[in-house]
Amino acid sequence: MIILYNIMMAIIVTLVVIPTYMIRLIREKGFGERFRQSFGLIPATTLDPVINKDCIWLHAASVGEIVATSPIVKEIRRQFPETPILISVITVNGYAMAKQIIPEADCIIFILPDLPFQMHSIVAKIKPKIILLVETELWPKFLWTTQLLGIPVLMVNGRIGCKNLKRYHYVFFLFPHILTTVRRFCMQSTTDAEYIIKLGADPQRVFVTGNTKFDQNYTNLGQGEKDELVQQLGLKERWPIIVAGSTHKGEEELLFVAFNKIQERFEHAVLILAPREIRRRQEVSLCATTYNLSAICRTDFEKIEDKYSIVILDTIGELGKIYSIGDIVYVGGSLVPKGGHNILEPAIHGKPILVGQYMFNFKDSYTLFSNRGACQTVYDGTDLTEKLLAILNSSETQKAMSQEALAIMNENRGATNETLLHIKDILKCS
Repeated sequence: MIILYNIMMAIIVTLVVIPTYMIRLIREKGFGERFRQSFGLIPATTLDPVINKDCIWLHAASVGEIVATSPIVKEIRRQFPETPILISVITVNGYAMAKQIIPEADCIIFILPDLPFQMHSIVAKIKPKIILLVETELWPKFLWTTQLLGIPVLMVNGRIGCKNLKRYHYVFFLFPHILTTVRRFCMQSTTDAEYIIKLGADPQRVFVTGNTKFDQNYTNLGQGEKDELVQQLGLKERWPIIVAGSTHKGEEELLFVAFNKIQERFEHAVLILAPREIRRRQEVSLCATTYNLSAICRTDFEKIEDKYSIVILDTIGELGKIYSIGDIVYVGGSLVPKGGHNILEPAIHGKPILVGQYMFNFKDSYTLFSNRGACQTVYDGTDLTEKLLAILNSSETQKAMSQEALAIMNENRGATNETLLHIKDILKCS
C-alpha cells in the first residue's frame, strides 16, 4: 500500500505541486529557499547543529502551529538545555514566524512531509531522538518512515477539525495501522480526543492535555511597547481602534460596510485589517477604495503621510501584538465557511471578540468563550455592524467581555507542562 501511496504522491507532486511552486517561485520574493529545501536541497551548514546529536524535532506546518509550538519549545529548552531543537515547517509564513518567535530553535527548515523517495533519507540523516507532530500533522509516509527507523513520535496540541476528520478517515482507511506508530496523542480537548479515537487511535494512548496556545506569551507587551506601536502606526489621536484578524475574501466587504457606519458615529475610528494571505494586500486595498475608504499597507508607512482610515497589516508575526492596541477584535474566516481562526491571541490581551458563525475548526474554544460572554457571534454584515456599535457604545459590555476573556485564559494555562510530562516519559522509555 505504501508503494501505491508513493506513486499517487509522485503524480500529485508532478502535476500539482511542482507547477504551483514554479509559479510562486516567479511571483513571490523569498520563495526560492522554500522550493529548494522542500525538495531535499537543505544546506549541510543548516543541518549541522542537529545531525546525529539526538535532537528533538518538532514539525509545525504554518503560523498557527508555530504559535502552539512556541511555549513547548521554551519549556524544552528550559528542561533540556543541552539538547538541540529542530523545527520543520511547510509554509513561508510559518518559517518567518518561527524565526521571529522561537529563538530557542537550533535549526529551522522547510519540508514536504510525504514527498516520495525523500523523507527516509532526511530523517535517517538527522536521527532525532523524538519527533513531535503539532496539531494536525499526521502524514502516512512520515509516520511510516519513523517506524522503520525506530524513532518515537508524539502528537502534541492535537486538534482534529470536522473537515480534517473526513479527510483523515479516507487516509487511515487505506493505512489502518499507521496511527499505531504514534506513541501518544496529547490532544487539546475531549472532542479532539474522541475524533482521534474514532479515526483508529488506541484510547490508551490518547490524553487530553489542553491547548498550549493558552500558554504562549510572545505577544505580551508592556505599556511603553504598546504606546510605541500606537505611535508607529500614527494612531495616537485615533479612537476606537478596530482590529480584524485573518480575514478571507468575502469578509472585507462586510467589514468595510460596517466601518463606514462606525465612522458616522466615531469620526476618528480606524480599522486595522490583517488578510489571512498577505499576497491579497493590494486586492484588499483596492476593495477599500470602492467603499470610499483610504487604506495604507503597514509596510508603506514610511512612504505615505496622507490621512487614512484603514491599515492593512502585511507583515508576519505582528498580528498578535496588534491585538493589544485594539478596542474590539473581529476574528476572520468565520463569516465565510473557512472554519474560523485562533481567538486566543486577542483573548490574551483581554479584548472583546466578535466572530462569525463558522467556527467549526475551533469549536471548543469558541464554545467556551461564547458561553461565558467573552465572545459574541455575528451572522451577517448587518449583525456585524450592530454588534460592533453596541459594544463600542457600552463601556460596561467592553469591561465585562474583557474581564471574562482574561479569566478564561488564566484558568486554562498549563497545557505545556502537561505535554512535557508525556515527552519526558516517552524519552525515558526509549
